[in-house]
Amino acid sequence: MNPTLRPLPNKDRETPIYLKLASILVAVIATVYILFVLRETIIPLAFSVLLAILLHPVCTWLERHRVPRIGAILLSILALFVVLVVLIYVVSIQIGSFAEELPRITEKAETILDQTLTMGERYLNISRSQQVSEAKKYMINALSEGRAVLLNTLVTTTGAISTFILIPLYIFFLLLYRHFFRRFIHKAFKSVPNDQLNLLLKKIYEVIKSYLSGLFLVILIVGVLNSIGLLILGIPHAIFFGFLAGFLILIPYIGILIGSVLPALLSVVTMDSPWYAVGVIGVMSFVQFLEGNFITPNIVGSKVSVNPLAAIVALFLGGQLWGLAGLILALPVTAILKVIFDAIPSLEPFGFLLGEPVHEVAEEQAEMRKEEQETREFKKKPYRKYRNKPRKKADGPGGQLPAVSPEG
Repeated sequence: MNPTLRPLPNKDRETPIYLKLASILVAVIATVYILFVLRETIIPLAFSVLLAILLHPVCTWLERHRVPRIGAILLSILALFVVLVVLIYVVSIQIGSFAEELPRITEKAETILDQTLTMGERYLNISRSQQVSEAKKYMINALSEGRAVLLNTLVTTTGAISTFILIPLYIFFLLLYRHFFRRFIHKAFKSVPNDQLNLLLKKIYEVIKSYLSGLFLVILIVGVLNSIGLLILGIPHAIFFGFLAGFLILIPYIGILIGSVLPALLSVVTMDSPWYAVGVIGVMSFVQFLEGNFITPNIVGSKVSVNPLAAIVALFLGGQLWGLAGLILALPVTAILKVIFDAIPSLEPFGFLLGEPVHEVAEEQAEMRKEEQETREFKKKPYRKYRNKPRKKADGPGGQLPAVSPEG
């Protein structure tokens, strides 16, 4: 059963409904505005919280082996840094080998372009000069729009990099003061018992930890399956593109589709038949079907029980609010909100709305059965107690019972 926070006393129960709705709307708008304005600070802090939760088991394991807390935290951050450096090195090697084939790819692309112009001239009665002029016009428009997008992206990325440098520092203090933050939550919610708060924090921690650890395992499995499929088709750099599509699972539901575009385009340019591109899309679509229906549900489990519709809406909202970082953070943030909503009676319907229908209905039926069982036991208990209670005999004159002192 989900932990339930005790509701705060409502001093004004006669507040009109429209004032409540207006105050909620103002609070939501103010929250969204603050999240957007302070995104350069909040986004690195959000990633730091997720990475701190991911490194917490490593840190506690080192502390159990008599490593001082500061040393354990520094070793955990160093291990994360080494993993990232190795990944960047492997990606750079693959990009370098891919760049060596650019002349062959360019030559094949020119051949395909010439064939396309010939087909347009033969079947559509459009001259080559007209096709080239139209293509140049669309290309110029695309470059002008892309230049503005690129400039905006560079400005945003430069500001983000300067704040992302603080992520190791954030992680260090989050792990160092983890008990201090727990005490702060206890003091901030004095009206709620500490055991209920601890249960809620534990559930949030388990949700995020299971999501992150399961996500990395899913990336590994999907990357291997994609690479095997591309190797069978004979696509160049199959392992690189297979694991690239696997890492794009960080953008749920649409990431692996984006990752299938690059190898499909490469197969059109480098292979002899366009059917290879169809095969690439078919392989990655099949892997995505396995990932969504079998791999992720069995590995991540039901702890991150957010229904697909809520996840898709959260993805669009996160993308509009924080861009690529919002797409990555959308699902774990939604899972945290669901845990908090389930724990607050007034917000429990929203938690039910975010959850998986089958899981939520089954949990609700289990709670109803438990309540009915408790009600039946409560009704039987007084009769059982009365039946088993020994009857006292009258003692003393007049058949009266002797007086019993209050202490007795």
